[in-house]
Amino acid sequence: MTLVLGAIADDFTGATDLANNLVRAGMRCVQVIGVPQADLPLDEVDAVIVALKSRSVPAEHAVADALAALDWLRTQDARQVFFKYCSTFDSTEAGNIGPVADALLERLEAKQTVMVPAFPLNGRTVYQGHLFVGDRLLNDSGMQHHPLTPMTDADLVRVLGRQTPHAVGLAARPMLAQGAAATRSHLEALAGQGVRHVICDTLDEDDLEVLAEAVVDHSLVTGGSGLGQALPAQYRHRGWLAEVAEPGRLSPATGSALVLSGSCSRATLGQVAHFLELHPGFALDPLKLAEDERHLTQALAFAREALADESPVLIYASADPERVQIAQTALGVERAGELVEHALGELARTLVDEGVGRLLVAGGETSGAVVSALGIRQLRIGDQIDPGVPWTQAPLQSRGAPLSLALKSGNFGGPDFFTRAFEVLP
Repeated sequence: MTLVLGAIADDFTGATDLANNLVRAGMRCVQVIGVPQADLPLDEVDAVIVALKSRSVPAEHAVADALAALDWLRTQDARQVFFKYCSTFDSTEAGNIGPVADALLERLEAKQTVMVPAFPLNGRTVYQGHLFVGDRLLNDSGMQHHPLTPMTDADLVRVLGRQTPHAVGLAARPMLAQGAAATRSHLEALAGQGVRHVICDTLDEDDLEVLAEAVVDHSLVTGGSGLGQALPAQYRHRGWLAEVAEPGRLSPATGSALVLSGSCSRATLGQVAHFLELHPGFALDPLKLAEDERHLTQALAFAREALADESPVLIYASADPERVQIAQTALGVERAGELVEHALGELARTLVDEGVGRLLVAGGETSGAVVSALGIRQLRIGDQIDPGVPWTQAPLQSRGAPLSLALKSGNFGGPDFFTRAFEVLP
């Protein structure tokens, strides 16, 4: 069967977020880390997500990576391409959402794409082009303090307009309420006016279904994972997708349990606090990491001792905005982030080699560092822990069984996520 969907994600947790919704909607899904250098066996796969680490790199690098991923996906004859970014539209004044979307459209020789970041199940909605997190506008949700991509404007038409030289339009809620045919006609009319990017209002699951039906024939769609949960029904309606029993079935998990957290989001800070009430944890300090190797050695010794008790263990660099600011002022934003990512990557590599078989990672940049340190190139997507976060499994030569791995976007999950994740793991 032809590959139905080929996706390009701008970070690793975003890739698993999309994969999770595709699996829940009945698609067999594989996530690859970076652009594959060889052919993959895709006989029993409906969707492939290429996970990049391109959200906060210079725009020209993000564009080059995305185009390389697109070229590979086109060799797999994917019917539709999906550019996945965060449901909080994480980006800077320079991009990378606008530049990447423009480059993909040009390579596909397409005139228009939609921007659907909303994920109502996780409280991300869009109304009159403004992005809400729960009942707060994006710029009042905590995202204004993000250390790499602070979001200080909730008007996505305006935000995207600063990232692209092309016209940005809006498919507002009253239009979606008229149904898929009317929405499709509206998009076609905007395309006729030269509008290349269309921000789409989305308040609930019904809006996602309308949008999925309206854009199923677009060569490129973009957005958060919410749209991913609605598209498979349209693929099935067209006869592109067969019914599959247990698309997220994984092998039984083995090995000790470890949580590595680099995210500083409000959600993750709450999860860290909840976990520490029940289980042991060690706080990494970027300033101490900058001094010498002793702090990392202490973290490793702590983890080894705590893991011997067969209880989940947490090592975290998650901190409130004030502490993050102190470290960034002293070390620089990039240096502070690099120190934490390197340390968490080294801890993952060492401890997995020593027997950790169930690993949960919080934060997009952290997940990228950990996956790279472990040399993981492919993930099979399993069942959901919380909306947007599935368990996955990766084959590792150092283990006799696959590594069970969960990559969590910083903003996702309830307060008890770190503890409950291991309870629901098969």
